[in-house]
Amino acid sequence: MGRLNDLTLATQVAVLGNRRAFDQLVRQYQSPVRRFFLNLTLGNEALSDDLSQDTFLKAYTHIAQYRGTSSFLTWLTRIAYNVFYDHQRSHVPVPLVEMPERAGLSTGGGERLDVYRALSVLRDDERTCITLQLIDGYSIDEIAAITNMPVGTVKSHLKRGKDKVANYLRQNGYDR
Repeated sequence: MGRLNDLTLATQVAVLGNRRAFDQLVRQYQSPVRRFFLNLTLGNEALSDDLSQDTFLKAYTHIAQYRGTSSFLTWLTRIAYNVFYDHQRSHVPVPLVEMPERAGLSTGGGERLDVYRALSVLRDDERTCITLQLIDGYSIDEIAAITNMPVGTVKSHLKRGKDKVANYLRQNGYDR
């Protein structure tokens, strides 16, 4: 969807209470939001679904604040980021005991690259920046807008995060 179409749909929701317009936005953006949460929660599907639902509820109640100055997905990802960190602040972290088997990506040689294990070595801010840039394709400026971090901080998190992931992969036999 284009930015103009998203703005039109958001306006229909905000002004007219058009739930079908909001349903279109949900259908369009539920997969990217859920994928964002799956990466941040290291594959916890139930938690990702709950956080996604919270994100869309907040988006619905605050949709009048969407002005179209960024893409709807960027605006929605900002809400998702806040939902995730609100959740993190209000819950005691549960140690990661076992990673889901399907979390990895198969390579041609039958090796398993476990993305969630690699992401698990990162601090939350590093994981967020890495996920937004390398998986979701956001620019550094967009990541700064989503996370409300200075550009320099985003760059630092990306550098440290990439170094940590590279070291993890080297230590686990992915040095080819």
